[in-house]
Amino acid sequence: MPPITLLPTTADQAPLIRNLYQFYAYESSDWEEEDVELDGRFYIHDEHLQRYWQAAGWGAYLVLADGFIAGFVLVERSELPGIHALELADLFILKKYRRQGIGRAVALQLLGDGGDWLLRCYAQDPTAVAFCNAVVANLSRPVRAIDLADEPALLNYLVSGARH
Repeated sequence: MPPITLLPTTADQAPLIRNLYQFYAYESSDWEEEDVELDGRFYIHDEHLQRYWQAAGWGAYLVLADGFIAGFVLVERSELPGIHALELADLFILKKYRRQGIGRAVALQLLGDGGDWLLRCYAQDPTAVAFCNAVVANLSRPVRAIDLADEPALLNYLVSGARH
């Protein structure tokens, strides 16, 4: 696996994250059942995107592999009732860099760092489910599956800040 760096982005890099997000939206469009807009792009909610640089606990990171852009990860502070955790909201690795353990390394780095985390994956996406299961199996912190009513199609894992 090449050396991996998580690089925090700034608001002036929003267009870069927006461009990479198009690939993410394309890959998930079959089970998300999303269509492209009239301009040929997938919809991105601009106000939501800006929160990654404005809201406390939110962040957008580039994933670099050996110094090259390999993908991105979006982190949000959960706004679900009773969940006081950061959420690994979106993680995308470009095809060239897949099957090298990069996504798992990024997830383990984030979820292994300090406080409580929420990890969610779409049950209809077998690749995402396998990824989540591999991440959960490799964490050195307590993890429990939880039921959340907001999105029935999601599998939810709460990662505790305590270490084993």
